[in-house]
Amino acid sequence: MATELDKVDVVTIGVGWTGGIIAAEAAKAGLSVVGLERGRERGTEDYQNIHDEYKYAIRYELMQDVSKETLTFRNNREQRALPMRQLGSFLLGENLGGAGTHWNGQTWRFLPYDFEIRSMTEERYGSEKLREDEGYRLQDWGITYDELEPYFDQFEKTAGISGEDNPMAGERSDAYPTPPMIKTRTLQMFEEASTNLGYSPIMMPSANLSEQYENPDGESIAACQYCAFCERFGCEYGAKSSPEVTVIPTARKTGNYEVRTHANVVEVLKDEDDDSRVTGVRYVDVRTGEEFIQPADVVVLTSYVFNNYKLLRVSDIGQQYDPETEEGTLGRNYCYQIFGGATGYFDEQFNTFMGAGALGMAFDDFNGDNFDHSDLDFLHGGNMAITQTGNRPIATNRTKPDTPSWGSEFKKESIESYTRTLRVQGQCAILPHRDNYLDLDETYNDVYGVPLVKLTFNFTDQDLAVQKYVTEKAGEVMEEMGANDVVLDAASTDYDITPYQSTHNTGGTVMGDDPETSVTNTYLQHWDRDNLFVVGAGSFAHNSGYNPTATVGALAYRCAEGVIRFAEEGGRLEEE
Repeated sequence: MATELDKVDVVTIGVGWTGGIIAAEAAKAGLSVVGLERGRERGTEDYQNIHDEYKYAIRYELMQDVSKETLTFRNNREQRALPMRQLGSFLLGENLGGAGTHWNGQTWRFLPYDFEIRSMTEERYGSEKLREDEGYRLQDWGITYDELEPYFDQFEKTAGISGEDNPMAGERSDAYPTPPMIKTRTLQMFEEASTNLGYSPIMMPSANLSEQYENPDGESIAACQYCAFCERFGCEYGAKSSPEVTVIPTARKTGNYEVRTHANVVEVLKDEDDDSRVTGVRYVDVRTGEEFIQPADVVVLTSYVFNNYKLLRVSDIGQQYDPETEEGTLGRNYCYQIFGGATGYFDEQFNTFMGAGALGMAFDDFNGDNFDHSDLDFLHGGNMAITQTGNRPIATNRTKPDTPSWGSEFKKESIESYTRTLRVQGQCAILPHRDNYLDLDETYNDVYGVPLVKLTFNFTDQDLAVQKYVTEKAGEVMEEMGANDVVLDAASTDYDITPYQSTHNTGGTVMGDDPETSVTNTYLQHWDRDNLFVVGAGSFAHNSGYNPTATVGALAYRCAEGVIRFAEEGGRLEEE
């Protein structure tokens, strides 16, 4: 029998960026908050001397244990979905800080076009461009960029983001709180080449801070040391903005916040007497197997995309999406990203073994609707960038296409190319399609006996077309940079869940202003249960040509405002 605990004002499920932001804001407002995290406690002191590529980057020390919790995957409904037995295409975080610990720190705001993609596309190109007869399902988010801009600003100031103004993006209310990172030789080459081609390169907005910074809550973030151990690693210097060095300490200092680790939530509990409310959550202590019930006035799902969806589904909250009838909203609009780029081989050697997760330059001339799509067979596009994240020797092994895959020639070419190759890459949006969605698996369960999430996803003609276009543009930039040989990426076919691509999964719990097409309203409040909020990249109505974290952070601040208002006023939140 589950042990019932004392009731709190707010309980969050997962303690990463979203859970930390909700906790900090709610606790500062005087609400009692408990954060349930199924992983363990950790912080900067745990990352000292972690320059072990094999342990962290290859064996995924900081990631989710897929022997306990994974998902099943298929490309289409005719296939049998099988479990993902090892991490590949995306890397799911676990423990305090979640994926906000091992991220690179590339912190882009989504474009104004992203939030109103359907209406802006229709206005400029006509309804035929939406390609609804081919199964594409574009929808606006119910909120505009201008409405979300103050929350972007708040997130950037909390995280101390280092950057510069982007002439191709939405207007800003204030400058970035810290200046851009150092511009290295490789970035200078990209800047010169892309400028020569008529594009507008800028330094990438970075959560690897260019200088020491104290945020508005009094948290200190150190300056980046350019050690090249960002992605898949925690920062040993406390110089990469993450929940453990920003919002979680802020929440704890209030005295109103408790983090409860090793607590795996398996159900959101519904109020049997009031079908507009939930009463709390049920969780399992992963060390002892004991079950607990945590009552709360407000429940906020702040875990990763797949788990937020899963908790709603297993708790029977909301209607599951059916791709045949297109009825239901839970699980619809799953999106990912697709990449297209070019690798250049040079005589010159570069210090590419050094760097930082968000040390890069980029331009948005082919992102969103910043270029004319009238005669193109796709919508949206991608952010084009070169990054110097630090080539680690195990994972980085670029060789020319005609090089054998083993033997002396392979070794010679690997050594020769290690510091003589550069890559320009477009990170491209994927738009929602009726056949890409989340469901529960009928066969496979997690270690607690709860069904696994089933992912049905494949690239569409739209995705392959934008990849081809951006790949060719990347090749032109690399040619202008002076490479001896330029190798374009091979075209994708079916989506493969095996090789790493990006941890930029979105959709499944979409936000909006219409309960017929969304799971939550624009305060991330569930349409069916007034005291239940769901926030994360699952809220995105489609994906963009950017990394998602800044938009996730902005939505979390928006959600926190909603949680505090609900605690004060109750009921269905409306725009003020």
